[in-house]
Amino acid sequence: MKTYIIPALMVLSLAVSCSKKEENNNQAKKGFELSNTMLKSIALAKVEKKNIEDEYSFYGKISADKNSYIDVYPLVGGNVMSVNVELGDYVKKGQVLATIRSTELAEIQKDVSDAKTDMVVARNNLRVAKELYEGKLNTEREVLEAKSQLQKAEDQLQRATAVSTVYNVKTGNIYSVVAPISGYIVQKNINKDMQLRSDRSENIFDVANTTNVWAIMNVNESDIDKISLGMRAQVSTLSYPDKVFDGKIDKIFKIIDPQTNAMQARVVLDNANGLLIPDSKATIKVSRLEDDTMLTVPSKAVIFDDNKSFVVVFKSRTDVKIREVKVLKQAGDVIYIVEGLKEGEEVITNNQLLVYRSLNS
Repeated sequence: MKTYIIPALMVLSLAVSCSKKEENNNQAKKGFELSNTMLKSIALAKVEKKNIEDEYSFYGKISADKNSYIDVYPLVGGNVMSVNVELGDYVKKGQVLATIRSTELAEIQKDVSDAKTDMVVARNNLRVAKELYEGKLNTEREVLEAKSQLQKAEDQLQRATAVSTVYNVKTGNIYSVVAPISGYIVQKNINKDMQLRSDRSENIFDVANTTNVWAIMNVNESDIDKISLGMRAQVSTLSYPDKVFDGKIDKIFKIIDPQTNAMQARVVLDNANGLLIPDSKATIKVSRLEDDTMLTVPSKAVIFDDNKSFVVVFKSRTDVKIREVKVLKQAGDVIYIVEGLKEGEEVITNNQLLVYRSLNS
């Protein structure tokens, strides 16, 4: 009996051993697999060829559009009765900014009144001259002279009325300073009770329409060859560091400031929301496309670990692999890949760090 027991135990042991090996092999074949929850949480992006984009950063400031920036001068001298606005206030075209009591307005009103009287007299003289001519009591020359005097009176009234309109004369001796355009008060050099001279050469207000503003960038002499008209620009400010304002270079000032050895370029920006404030500091990033192409992935897909760059390549939930890549550079939200990937492959761009750690554990 004993001679048959040992072989039976050996057979049983062999069967158990084969069963464990088979189980281990199945586990090895199964490998890493994304759970349903993880599969729903990831996002994918295809490896694509794109033209290489060069990106450069410059510093500058936001400036009001000089084409919509108006200096306001007082047309008369006198005593400032009221100032109705302050720096930074928004005003509408025609809004009264300040009032000035001025004796000059009385003279302008008198000129208009005298011109009206002269015209009435000239008309009456012409009427009388015509009646006398019809009655053979004067000559045609006298009628022509009367017509000439009327023409002179009409011209004088037209000039006086034009001056009155320019000075915005209505009644009394109060002159109103009005906003020439809608915009913001960006400079104010007037206060209540100030005495203004009639020959004053300094402006009292600056009004700027900031619907569009300029980003003026300073370009060092060594970087002049890196910019050109039409280049896309992204502008950010200290006030709103997380916001990017898009525009294009529309003018390059071909003059180098000897003090800074820099040239200036201008980017026009839409500022309908009023977030860009004139004279605030700005960072301007400009970019241009080269003729050469290279494989690209979103910058958020790349994992930097131990001084190396990796991506997680996805083929299926059971076929997920870590791939080391060689990076050329980053431009905005795109990274250019020299080697390590093929066009059309898909990489994980969301929660890829969790997958990376799971594969490395």
